[in-house]
Amino acid sequence: MPNSKQQPRRGFSMNIILDSNILFSALIKDSITRKLILGYKGHFLFPSYIFDELQKHKVRLVDISGMSTDDFSILLQMLLSKVMIIPSEIIRGHKEEAYNLVKDIDPEDVIFIACALAFPHSILWSEDKRLKRQGKVKVMNTKEMMNILIL
Repeated sequence: MPNSKQQPRRGFSMNIILDSNILFSALIKDSITRKLILGYKGHFLFPSYIFDELQKHKVRLVDISGMSTDDFSILLQMLLSKVMIIPSEIIRGHKEEAYNLVKDIDPEDVIFIACALAFPHSILWSEDKRLKRQGKVKVMNTKEMMNILIL
């Protein structure tokens, strides 16, 4: 069950937002991404709307992963135990600014940028290099995340 009782830190500490493709990558392949997420001592932030995406792609993700449905569900629960779900109400007030930042880059990533804007000093973990062009939210790929998550 995702962790929703703890509160993300606003304004004074590092919060890491997971792009849905990072979570999907950790689900389908036993990779450094999965190891980083499961080994991290803290919690990642994840917009609540992403559960819709997850449900939409679940059958395909199970198939690509090569796991049984039961094993996939166990892994999903393990990964989600490392996540704090951010309700859409918190993100909603930042969507317009986020849209203006990424409308010419990738409008589908508005929700992740909005989540990062809601929590100052956040890092968005994403493999989408184009998102770095927006300049307001720090975006790091997996290789860069290794440098800060592996202590």
